[in-house]
Formats: sequence, structure tokens, C-alpha cells
Amino acid sequence: MLLVAFSALLFASAAHSQGLVDSMRGPTPIPEQTKPPPIFPTENKDVRRTRNFAMQPPTIPHTIEGYQVDKEFNRCMFCHARTRTQETGAIPVSITHYQDRNGNMLADVSPRRYFCTQCHVAQADAKPLVGNNFVDVEQLLKRKPGVLGSTK
Repeated sequence: MLLVAFSALLFASAAHSQGLVDSMRGPTPIPEQTKPPPIFPTENKDVRRTRNFAMQPPTIPHTIEGYQVDKEFNRCMFCHARTRTQETGAIPVSITHYQDRNGNMLADVSPRRYFCTQCHVAQADAKPLVGNNFVDVEQLLKRKPGVLGSTK
């Protein structure tokens, strides 16, 4: 046991002296704080975006900075609850948000659908981090046979 602890300590000191870094942190050594990248401002256009696939959660078309969404309160539901939408003009959450995992209807939003930003995201005008060649299924079905990704 003592031998294992000693070898782990020896390896850790050797790694630190060689300046090994974690690939997720970039060139910043592990014991030091990284400098976070700038946060892009989120869009606040209130424009409904087209969804790219069936059952895709809609994106959030407005800023949510400072919104409280925790077990005590959900700021999103202040406007998007089915009982508030006539007053606020917001789009009501889907009826699926009021169902439990067995399909039973609930009087309030299901706990598994309560934390909105698990599925819905605000948008920012930022350069993509990785390339994307996603093709919508409707476009895919229109491709001629022999074209990469064709279904025929």
C-alpha cells in the first residue's frame, strides 16, 4: 500500500515538473486557473426559428440572463405557463410538459420537464466551434439517387 502511494506521488511530481497539461484546458497547467472565453451576447429577437427535425425543442428567442430557474421558482413559467399565456402573449409550453413518464396528465409541469434549459437554448451570433454538414430529412429525401446521403 505504501509502495502504491509513493509511486503515485512520484508520478504526480514528475508530471508537474514536465509541465503536463490537460487537453481540455489548453496550455494552462492543471493547478492554475484558466481564463474563460468571452461570452457572446444572446439574441433578443423574439423570432421563432424553424426546427430541423421532428420533436426538436424550440430555441429560446429572447435573453434569459438573470432568470431564476431552480426548485423554488421557474421564471420561464411566469410567462409560458398555460394559465398565463393569454395575459403575457407568450407561447404556452407543450402539453407534453404536463405528462409524467407514463403519459399520465399532471396538474402542473412535470418535474422532469421543469428545468427548461436542459432542452431549450438561447441563441448567440457566434462562430461555430466545429463544422456542421447536417441535412434536414426533407432535403435528404429530395436528393437524386447516387448523391452522398441519398435515401434512394
